[in-house]
Order: sequence, then C-alpha cells, then structure tokens
Amino acid sequence: MEKEIFSEHFRALLEFSAIINSSLEIEEIRKRACKAIIALVNCEAASLLLFDKESEELYFDVALGEKAHKVKTIRLKLGQGIAGWVAQKKQAVIINDVQNDPRFFRGGDEKSGFTTKTMICLPVMIKEKLLGVIQAINKKNGFFNEYDLELLKALSSQVAVAIENARLYDELKQTFYEIVFALADTIEKRDPYTAGHTKRVMDYSVATAIEMGLGEEEIEKLKLAAILHDIGKIGIRDSILLKTERLTDEEYKIIQNHAIYGAEILQHVRQLKDIIPGVKYHHEKFDGSGYPERLKAQEIPLIARIIAVADTFDAMTTDRPYRKGMSIEAAIQELKNNAATQFDSEVVEAFLKALNKMR
Repeated sequence: MEKEIFSEHFRALLEFSAIINSSLEIEEIRKRACKAIIALVNCEAASLLLFDKESEELYFDVALGEKAHKVKTIRLKLGQGIAGWVAQKKQAVIINDVQNDPRFFRGGDEKSGFTTKTMICLPVMIKEKLLGVIQAINKKNGFFNEYDLELLKALSSQVAVAIENARLYDELKQTFYEIVFALADTIEKRDPYTAGHTKRVMDYSVATAIEMGLGEEEIEKLKLAAILHDIGKIGIRDSILLKTERLTDEEYKIIQNHAIYGAEILQHVRQLKDIIPGVKYHHEKFDGSGYPERLKAQEIPLIARIIAVADTFDAMTTDRPYRKGMSIEAAIQELKNNAATQFDSEVVEAFLKALNKMR
C-alpha cells in the first residue's frame, strides 16, 4: 500500500514539475506551484512568498485558497512570522499548532479572515540563494508529517529552478528591449524634431492591437516593429533627413528607401525576423499607392497596417520645421477621411477607440 502511495506521489511530482517548468512567466509559475502544493499534500491553502532582495522582505504574490485575494497584499520582514523565520534561518518547519507558536504572524489571518491551524513552511532556494518561501496550510485529514515535508522539498527544488529560469528570461528580455530602444534612439538623436516619436507610435500601436483583440505574441511583434519602424533612416544622409524645408520629389524618393534599409538592417538579427514586415511595409497604403512594393488591402501585414495609422497620426500632430502640427481633432478627421484608401478602416476604428481611452 505504502509503495503504491509513493509511486502515485512520485508520478504527481513529475507531472507538477513538468507543468511548473513549462512556463517562463513568473506569475503563472507561482500559481501552478500553489496548485501543486495543495494537491500534493492535501491541504486547504497554499502560498508562495517571494523574496524582494532590495527591501529584504517576503511578499505574498500568490496565495491559493479561501480569501486568497486579501493575502496577496501582505509583506514580511526577514524574521517576521513563521515565513520570515524560515527565510532568515533557511530551514523548513512543520507546525501542527500554529496559533500557539510564538513566531506566528497573526496579521495574515486577521487580514484574510482565514484561520491557520497547521502549516509546513520551507525555503525556496537555488545555489544557496533565497528566492522565497512556500507554505502549505491546514492539512485536511490530520496533521502534516515528515513525508509531506519531503514531498514539498522535492517540489520546492523544481519551483526554484522554474523561478530562476523565468527571472533570467526576464533579464534577457529586458536587456533585449533596452538594446532595441537604444537602436531607435540613434534616429531620434539625429533628428530632434522626432523626439518621443518612437515611444508614442509604440504606445498607439499596442493600444490599437489590444482594442483589436490581438494575442500576446502578435502584440510583442508589433511592439518591437513599432519601436524600430524608422531604423532605416540611419541610412539617409543628414542633408535630406534634417532638411528644414519641404523635400523635393527626388529627395522624397530617397527618404522612401528607409523602409527597405530598415528591413535590410534587421535581417541580420534572427530574433527580429518576424518584425521585418511591420518595418518594411508601414508606408504601404490600403489602396495600393504606397511604398516600397505597392501592396494593397490584406496583402499588407496587419502589424504594418496598425503602425501606419499610429505613425501617421503622430506625424500629423507633431510640429515640424516646415509646418505646425495639426490639432488632435483635425488629425482624427484626416484618419476618418482616408479610411479604406490610405488606411485599413478596421484599424482606424480600433485606433480611435484606443485613443479615446488613452485621452
């Protein structure tokens, strides 16, 4: 019988480990970890407190079980409460009479209305580094024991790996975005009249995409494409890019090449290949009169159609050396007038809804 239970728990551990490690989103990992704790040791509630290295505090970022939404707001100093003691000592504890334990922090129960009776609490660590603390609360059929603790120790190791991987991924992602913004900033540094243009186009584009119901992956591509939509201008000489008078027809043809230049620059970065269509085609027009390839309607990638609206709106409402920017109301009317010719009508509609919310 014991062998069968052990085999069942071992299989469950393997399943939970696979589930926990199948995501690189910290929020999702922590929610899955709490569900695994509850299922594994048959308890009423579970929580995962993360360690904030800067403030040296633990915080309830996820707490599953009764009134969990209130538990999430609690922060504990090292040494405060049972969880704080575990974090400070880096030791696991089993407490089957929590209310009479002098280390117990009653603020959690008072805030949530939840009565903690029994608890297993153990640190989540990797390479001697504290990442947080997990708690299993109120065993449903008796008291917690050493076997429960061993199960949670095994799970804790997997949670630690998953959290560390997610944090490393977040750091890499943040570094990647910083590099991308630095590239975009090289253009704005050359042309002081476009200061803030990249950020505004990104914000408008993402808000429009959300309004249209695009998924996270598509929004991520759109965000990067919007940041880098003008990167090709790095290949345009200053005498044209910084000209304070209106461009001649010949100069305008030269500056149109920035869409192609941008695509050529980005093709050298494998991770950016999916955003090239947004950069290359954001000056195509819905009726086929745009550039560089005179694509029309649905031939134009959706992310390019979205950036086209956001880019044009910001250009219209921004002061330039040779003209003053339009009012927002006038620019909105221009978008409406050119829907279905220059712009995708659905994108214009979504953009205007998003703009209204942003304003």
